[in-house]
Amino acid sequence: MRTLNNTRRRFIAHFAGLGLGSTLLPGVLWGQMNQAGQNRITAEMLKSALALSGLEFDEDARAAMVREANRSLDRYEKLRALHIPDDISPPFHFTPVVPGMVVDRTLRPFRISTVRSVNRPANLEDAAHWSVRRLAELIRSRQVTALELTRMYLGRLHRHNAQLNCVVTFLDDLGLAQAAEADREIAAGKYRGPLHGIPWGAKDIIAVKGYATTWGSGAYKDRIIETDATVVEMLREAGAVLVAKLTTGEFAHGDRHHLGQTRNPWNPSHGSSGSSAGPAAATAAGCVAFGIGTETAGSLLSPSWVCGVTTLRPTFGRVSRHGIMVLSWTQDRVGPMCRYAEDCALVMQAMARPDGRDLSVTDIPFNWDARLDVRGLRVGFLADGFENATGHIKENGRKTLDHVRALGVKLTPVDVPRFPYYTAALSVEKAVFHSEFFLSSRHQQMARPDLAAGFRAPRLISAVDYLVSQRARTMMMMKLSDATVDVDVWLSIGTHSKAGVIEESDGPTQWHSEMANLAGYPALAVPNGLNEAGTPTSITIYGRPFADGKVLALGKACQDAAGFHRQHPKLPA
Repeated sequence: MRTLNNTRRRFIAHFAGLGLGSTLLPGVLWGQMNQAGQNRITAEMLKSALALSGLEFDEDARAAMVREANRSLDRYEKLRALHIPDDISPPFHFTPVVPGMVVDRTLRPFRISTVRSVNRPANLEDAAHWSVRRLAELIRSRQVTALELTRMYLGRLHRHNAQLNCVVTFLDDLGLAQAAEADREIAAGKYRGPLHGIPWGAKDIIAVKGYATTWGSGAYKDRIIETDATVVEMLREAGAVLVAKLTTGEFAHGDRHHLGQTRNPWNPSHGSSGSSAGPAAATAAGCVAFGIGTETAGSLLSPSWVCGVTTLRPTFGRVSRHGIMVLSWTQDRVGPMCRYAEDCALVMQAMARPDGRDLSVTDIPFNWDARLDVRGLRVGFLADGFENATGHIKENGRKTLDHVRALGVKLTPVDVPRFPYYTAALSVEKAVFHSEFFLSSRHQQMARPDLAAGFRAPRLISAVDYLVSQRARTMMMMKLSDATVDVDVWLSIGTHSKAGVIEESDGPTQWHSEMANLAGYPALAVPNGLNEAGTPTSITIYGRPFADGKVLALGKACQDAAGFHRQHPKLPA
């Protein structure tokens, strides 16, 4: 569709919002108004336009539509003159819980694993790929200071960024100051827990007060948001040390941004996929102990599969999105990108609680017990996905299922029925949040101006169609709940999401992945081997809403049995 000028685009949006049929109707009306040199609709204009659009109403109905349409033009012009701050969300909130679904609301003790015989390596960089749990033991036992660990990771970030292009802003001064404060507190006996003194990096759609938050775009390369995102505040309270703002695809799309493309540490000639590209690459390369990314339609899981990172996409409503760029209020999630499943639990413990700002966040407790006996879990697997895979992906998937069976777990095949439909949630909601930007000419400053159409075209979706699609989404969620009611967690071959387009998915694994995402289910990416090209393969462990702890428990058991998470890419010294 060719580019429309601002007035015509606004006009079409007015009538799409009224739900007056196809995009042809507002287009015809616009043409008639333009030809007549008028800025209001007449009865004759509407009658002709309705005929061309294949719609028929009696004279009284048409008169009422003309009155309401002209009244709406005035209202919408006033509405568009209103500036709405980024932290204002619509007055409704999505929940992954459907009627009849039972959620565990019992708070239980938070139990982490016991780590024995952790000794400081002669060369501290030999610990760069250690799990957060083991690094925490080095700090707790005072074999390593937070300053030493922070300097080590900052050194690796500076050294490897030229190849990986994973950093937007180095936060050396901030990180070193936070590390020094952590050391003072630990020396005074005020140890805050397993994240105290641990260096981490934030995806650059997450606001950090006093530093640029670019959203991956040249249009915002110098923009500073004078607030901290909630997750930044919560991780600081836990004693974690922020060392970098890490790359994101422009406006959280893909791995390309105003600084170029973020690279995969396993094969730097390839990109690192999904918009949480920077946290995935930096974590896989041992340049941070963990990263924080976000997902709307695959941006946590996809780069984790590609880069061999262990990542939890939490249940929707676990973690506040306050201070983070929006793509979809009903889909966006924030999650930890780590090297070990238990590390994700340690980070979630710091972040998974209401903040009074993002009202989608629930007070359902996040429970973790490193000693949970996975034999007590009801575990399923998507048999078609494992069977239809090929090459090393299939072989590594088979080995993972064998590891799970060897744990004493009985595997139950899960069959998820296809429910083909398109949800307008992502399309409409991203257009709403970024409305002011894409009604201006600032998109010309973007590294990828081709993205603009995807933020503008949703204005042609009527409010009626948007809400109908959300009702269909509820139907899909109920079908998914029925299909998985007999299991707590289930395994799938890792596959890419189709970003809301289930009817175009190629097979059961892909349409299940999209359904689970739209339903707000938790999912854990677990690397399980290498493919023919020497880059990682993964499985994904899904769970029913708020079963995040069970998902992580099975992931930890798989990793403890297989040990692949201890392998890492070889980067130049």
